[in-house]
Amino acid sequence: MFTYYEKNETKKPIKIWLSDQSAIEDGCFEQAKQIANLPFVYKWLALMPDTHLGAGMPIGGVLATENTIVPYAVGMDIGCGMCYVQTDIHESELTKNFIQSVVNETLFTIPVGKARHREAQKSAVIDMAFAQKDHYELLPNAAELLENAYYQVGTLGGGNHFIEFQKDENGYLGIMLHSGSRHLGAQICQHFQKLAVKLNNQWLSETPEGSRLAFLPTDSQEGKAYIEWMNLALDYAFENREAMLQATMEIFTKQAKKKLKKTPAFTDKINCHHNYASLENHYGKNVWVHRKGATRARIGELGIIPGAMGATSYLVRGLGNPESFHSSSHGAGRNFSRTRAKSNFPMEDVLQDLNDQNIAIGKKNLLDVAEESRFAYKNIDEVMQNQTDLVEITKTLQTLGVVKG
Repeated sequence: MFTYYEKNETKKPIKIWLSDQSAIEDGCFEQAKQIANLPFVYKWLALMPDTHLGAGMPIGGVLATENTIVPYAVGMDIGCGMCYVQTDIHESELTKNFIQSVVNETLFTIPVGKARHREAQKSAVIDMAFAQKDHYELLPNAAELLENAYYQVGTLGGGNHFIEFQKDENGYLGIMLHSGSRHLGAQICQHFQKLAVKLNNQWLSETPEGSRLAFLPTDSQEGKAYIEWMNLALDYAFENREAMLQATMEIFTKQAKKKLKKTPAFTDKINCHHNYASLENHYGKNVWVHRKGATRARIGELGIIPGAMGATSYLVRGLGNPESFHSSSHGAGRNFSRTRAKSNFPMEDVLQDLNDQNIAIGKKNLLDVAEESRFAYKNIDEVMQNQTDLVEITKTLQTLGVVKG
């Protein structure tokens, strides 16, 4: 980790979990300096080792603020995060086509990409929101948005979201998935961003024009409303992952009974966010910690840090480093934009790479598969090496099969 602090350039320091400034892309670094000049930054801005350019704030950014909430420092996919469960199935028990069968059934059972369920699904979170609808104000078409959410519970989405079947260093299988709050979170972010921009212009605030760093005071009506909607999206994202994991476990169990003549046991479940803001106490003060593509890593707290498609993933235990506001990376972090990835890595090469590793893939549209090539991301092992003071590895996982949107 190194600290950048030039008082003629930034009002607050930037702590970066990389070897030196040459290891961070220019656009990301300039974006970080903009944030470090905001008047409400507490202590410093922290950038995790997977950091890269994002909308408003770098992905892998951790921003603590006083009495202030910044919608784009949470991001569009509020509550995006990870889920993992361990099984007692060993790779030595697998038949030749078991993983491919599980991948195929998962792909055609769980809606992926822009797809949603044809019928409304059960959602305790949305039921509660309708029961307390008077609390959810300052958002147009709220009823329609919440109604739509019933159809997206248990859906994967697209982009870097995935469901993977993996094996640990001892050969035992696990299930990992990555998803968030779907359309609900995106609409909440966009609405409150527009509202924050309008208010910031009225207040003649110091946020740079066009930076997507507009803010809301947490004691204002608008700030309180955003926090309430954000927390709803966090609960919904958690529930979405739980529903998907349950469906995937049922598919896995069905295939294991059929092909392996065994009923699997599932243990050690983890479900955690990496796009959110929460009120926490750091250095003796209650502050709003925004984690945009960062995983909370308090002492002893379990987390998930996935690699890119076909790369190593890790389960970790937090070390509670105060300088990172008890945070770690959320993954490997992109090296190439989606457009550059498709230009640099032909679809055929990406599929061959997966085939060479004996990884089964389930994806309905292969034309954009290069966007998620492991070569479009940073080396996950280097990322982990740069955060040995943030987390310790508890399990190392290799991909056997992957479902993508």
